[in-house]
Amino acid sequence: MTPNPFDLTGHVSVVTGGGSGIGLGMADGLARAGASVAIIGRSPDRLETAAARLREHGGPVLTLSCDVTDEAAVTATMARIRDEWGSLDSCFANAGVRGTFTPALDTSLAEFRSVTAVDLDGVFVTLREAARQMIAAGRGGSLVGVSSLGAFQGMPRQPAYAASKAGVTALMDSLAVELARYGIRANTVAPGWFDTEMTAEGLADERFRSRVLPRVPARRWGSGDDVAGVAVYLASPASSYHTADVLRIDGGYLKF
Repeated sequence: MTPNPFDLTGHVSVVTGGGSGIGLGMADGLARAGASVAIIGRSPDRLETAAARLREHGGPVLTLSCDVTDEAAVTATMARIRDEWGSLDSCFANAGVRGTFTPALDTSLAEFRSVTAVDLDGVFVTLREAARQMIAAGRGGSLVGVSSLGAFQGMPRQPAYAASKAGVTALMDSLAVELARYGIRANTVAPGWFDTEMTAEGLADERFRSRVLPRVPARRWGSGDDVAGVAVYLASPASSYHTADVLRIDGGYLKF
C-alpha cells in the first residue's frame, strides 16, 4: 500500500514565531500530522501556552526562546534542536513584526532597520542554519519563508515591512535554485488578511473592514486553520517536486 504522503511521523520541524497567529496555525497542522515540532519565539509564557495546545495531538513539542535578530542565538537555538531530535526536515521562518504606520519620508533608518532585522535578516539566518543541518544530514528538506501581500501590492506607511516581505520572496527563489542539488526545496507562503494579534487594530476598525473585506472573494478573514494544511503539504513528501513558488493564502484577494 502506498504510504500516506501527508504523514509526518518521525519528521522534525521548526516554526519561528510559533507561539501565536499564523505561526501557531502552521505548528498546529504539523503536530496534527505527527511531526515533532519546535516553536521559537520571544515570549516564554506564550510559547508554553501554544505548546500545551500542540501536545494535545500526542507528539513531541519543544519550546525555545530566541530573538531572531541575534545571529549567535539563532545558531545556538537551531543547534539545540538538532542535538535534541536530530537534523531538521522542515523549517518555517515566520517570525515577524509590522513596525509603526509611518510615512516613508518620516521613517528613520533606525526604524527601518528595526523591522528588516526581524522580517528579512532573521528569516535569512534561520533558514541558513536549517539548510546547513539539512545538507550535513544528506536527506534534503523543506524551507519556507513567510511573506505577505505587501510583497505584491503597494502598502503606504509601511516601507520597511513591504520591502522585507518582498525580500523574503526573492530570498526563497534564490535558495530554491541554489539548494536544489541537495534535495532542499524552498517556497514562500504569502498570507492575506488574517485575524491575528498583528492585524487586530486594523480589523477592529469599521472603515477598514468595510473597505477591505468586500475585496476578499472568500468574504472572511483568514485563520490559523487556513495555513495548517499548507504547512503540512510543504513539509511533506507530497511537495517533493514543488519549489521556488509563492503560495498566496488570501481568499482570492489579489485576483479580485
